[in-house]
Amino acid sequence: METNTNIDWANLSFGYMKTDYNVRCTYKDGKWGEIEVSESEHLNIHIAATCLHYGQEIFEGMKAFRGKDGKIRIFRMDENAKRIQRSANGIMMAPIPEDLFSEMVKKVVKLNERFIPPYGSGASLYIRPLEIGMTAQVGVKPATEYTFLIFVTPVGPYFKEGFKPTKVAIYREYDRAAPCGTGRWKVGGNYAASLSAGERAKSEGYSAVLYLDPKEKKYIDECGPANFFAIKDGVYITPKSGSILPSVTNMSLQQIAKDLGIEVECRPIEITELTECQEAAECGTAAVATPISRIDDVEAGKSYTFGSDDEAGPVTTQLYNRLRAIQLGDEPDTHNWVTIVE
Repeated sequence: METNTNIDWANLSFGYMKTDYNVRCTYKDGKWGEIEVSESEHLNIHIAATCLHYGQEIFEGMKAFRGKDGKIRIFRMDENAKRIQRSANGIMMAPIPEDLFSEMVKKVVKLNERFIPPYGSGASLYIRPLEIGMTAQVGVKPATEYTFLIFVTPVGPYFKEGFKPTKVAIYREYDRAAPCGTGRWKVGGNYAASLSAGERAKSEGYSAVLYLDPKEKKYIDECGPANFFAIKDGVYITPKSGSILPSVTNMSLQQIAKDLGIEVECRPIEITELTECQEAAECGTAAVATPISRIDDVEAGKSYTFGSDDEAGPVTTQLYNRLRAIQLGDEPDTHNWVTIVE
């Protein structure tokens, strides 16, 4: 199937665009039902549904790419399936079986094949799985009925700068998630908690917020929409914390670093250690790997700079290029990360 020729692929924003179909499945009476295909962009939700009142809502983000060979590739679908199961268990929702998740992802991508951007455009098809609690109740307890749905939309880069260095802010008055809270799961409430700081950052000329650990304000946690990593004396270092969402992209970059002979350390990183780092970046499905040129610790009045304002560092560039090449099928998929949609 040919791509949709009416879309300006090179100038896509990271936003929502209506596609042809979404897929849905309902959990009721202790089991998942049949997969439904829908053209509607709307849901019929009871006013007392648990997703609206008690935050029973989890989601994922992943991408499909069209390669030079014309094949459609979905990146690390199995890891997203495992992560949404962890999120479901974390807030007492019905976990989605991996085979159901996989079947629905492949189905919705195939149904919307004409919206997959062409090779070389720099764009991709963003895949958004979502599960919500549907039971009508006013008591604080888990729902017994759930809707799992997946929609897709073609997107450009998450940050308008693309693969160019950006500035990031630290605001000590904000936390993204609480210690031992929901930070390790992909729940909508974590993102709601980041909106105030995020909007402030954008208004002050920053691309994102880098959060410190919520307990001591001593260690680096993650950025609002992405994980964080840095290059220190040739070593890939990334924070370890119970309130960080484990990023599939970060996990992949760590493996690529090891493949390239780069040492990897996942450990607590004190903010003062940034003075010893040569490169820094934020990474995630949406952001891929976005280099950071400067981090401003606003309340502390300190700044940390990394390389050039105009060009990403050599290690970050190498990691980014290798990851993108695997996603697009330009380099061998030695770790079996890619699912080809027939």
